Amino acid sequence: MRQKIFYWLLIIGYCSAQAQTLEECQRAAEQNYPLIRQYDLIEKTTNLTMANIGKGWLPQVSASAQATYQSNVVAFPDQFEQIYQQMGLDMQSLKKDQYRVGIDVSQTIYDGGAISSQKAIAREQGKVQAAQNEVNLYNVRKRVNEMYFSLLLLDEQIKLNSDLQELLAGNERKLESMFRGGTAAESDWQSVKAERLNVIQKKTSLESQKRMLQTMLSTFCGIEVKNPQKPTVAEVNATNNRPELRLFDAQLRLADAQEKALNSALMPKLGVFAQGYYGYPGLNMFEDMTRYEWSLNGIIGARLTWNIGALYTRKNDKAKLQLQRDLTESNREVFLFNNNLEQIQQNEEIARYRQLMADDEEIISLRSAVRQAAESKLSHGIIDVNDLVREINQENAARVSQSMHEIEMLKEIYDNKFTTNN
Repeated sequence: MRQKIFYWLLIIGYCSAQAQTLEECQRAAEQNYPLIRQYDLIEKTTNLTMANIGKGWLPQVSASAQATYQSNVVAFPDQFEQIYQQMGLDMQSLKKDQYRVGIDVSQTIYDGGAISSQKAIAREQGKVQAAQNEVNLYNVRKRVNEMYFSLLLLDEQIKLNSDLQELLAGNERKLESMFRGGTAAESDWQSVKAERLNVIQKKTSLESQKRMLQTMLSTFCGIEVKNPQKPTVAEVNATNNRPELRLFDAQLRLADAQEKALNSALMPKLGVFAQGYYGYPGLNMFEDMTRYEWSLNGIIGARLTWNIGALYTRKNDKAKLQLQRDLTESNREVFLFNNNLEQIQQNEEIARYRQLMADDEEIISLRSAVRQAAESKLSHGIIDVNDLVREINQENAARVSQSMHEIEMLKEIYDNKFTTNN
């Protein structure tokens, strides 16, 4: 029982590893294409950037150390020093060599929305990058379409080639029998045989092209594409859902976030701070004038800052953002214009192929009847073998045209689906 279950699991896994439909190939190609990994990289980069920006709310600590030698220092006038000496006080000037080792701590209480604005910008930038990656990845479908429908066309040509070989082989046997019976020339039999060998050579070339294209498509999808299935005739939908439109929307949202950041730059900032240092001189300079000793010193306080320098460039900054929006809208209009032209061309091609296909069946029927009549005429000696070969080739050409029209129409339909993402 376990062996049977394992066997069926292998069968299911093998079948699922062979993409057969166009949609399966497209999904597999998108998952296999290296760009798919950039989504995770973009998300991680955005999260790290936002986390770093959020750390602006943490206390900011800085350490410093300095040693200086001054050309002049604070000192009492000579008259004051004499008075102090008379009072028994030795009041000297501060030493010219001074030292300080300290720590500064500041904590933002209110930033006017600057940090939240920066996080919003980082978030929208990540969305723009993800949307751009989606656009780049979406183009993979176009390449899959080209290879997939080329592979289908080769399959149809190989099938028709096999049918042509059978038809020529039947006439070859008939002419061989007629030659044996003395009612046909050996050259007629050899002519049909040579034509059949030419068709076999064409099949060898077609099969080589198929193997090459099959290997390319399988490599591109990262999964074996063994038996591609002809897709059904899908409904043509004019609704546009291309990822480029989402990219334009993301770019506009980024401009909105950047404009909000301009507003936060005008807001005042409130914070508290603490400074402590060990060195000479300290905060009590009078005491340091009487002795040369290092001491601990500290300051705490609150600070309100309001930088109005952003007003100088605010007008130009807003104008630049508006130009950025206008450029995005212009790119959207250009994209939609070209996309609409492409849809018009594809719809005309679809209509043309439908019209051609309406006559293909009748043409094949007529060519088949002419070929059958030629076979009968040849057996009665009315025409030569070259006329028969020509009619056989014309019938085959009609069948090839029918297959090409069908595959090309399907390709145009699915190219239209790519154009509109429906």
